[in-house]
Amino acid sequence: MKRILILHTGGTFGMVPMEPDEILVPGNLHSEWLNQVPEIARLAEIDVEIPFNMDSSNVSIAEWETLVDIVGRKMDRYDGFVIIHGTDTMAYTASALSFSLLNLRKPVILTGAQRPLARLRSDARGNLIDAIQVAT
Repeated sequence: MKRILILHTGGTFGMVPMEPDEILVPGNLHSEWLNQVPEIARLAEIDVEIPFNMDSSNVSIAEWETLVDIVGRKMDRYDGFVIIHGTDTMAYTASALSFSLLNLRKPVILTGAQRPLARLRSDARGNLIDAIQVAT
C-alpha cells in the first residue's frame, strides 16, 4: 500500500461550527478524518501533519518555503503528498510549489473545500478522497 503525507495548512476544509451562532473556527482535523472519512485508510497509509493552520489569504513566501522544505525532507518516505489549503489563494501556492519542486517525481496534490468537513453536504470529504486517489 502506498504512503501519503497529508499536510493541513488551514482553510474552510477543517473548520468546525461553534454554538450558538455556528461561527466557523479551526478544528482538530486528524480526529475528524478518522471519524468522518474512514475509507481513506483503505486507499493508502496516511500520515498527517499540520505545519501551520491559517487563513490562506495570509499565506506568504515563508509558508511556501515551509511546504517545500517538508516535501523535500520527506520525499523518500512517501509516495505522494496531499496539501489541504484554503481556496482563496490555492492557485498561488500551487504555482509557487510548481516552480520550487521542479523535477519531483512524486505527486503533490492541493485540495480544499467550499464547505467544512463537519458540515452536511460538504465537498471536503469527496475532495480529500479524490486527492488521495490522485496522489496514489
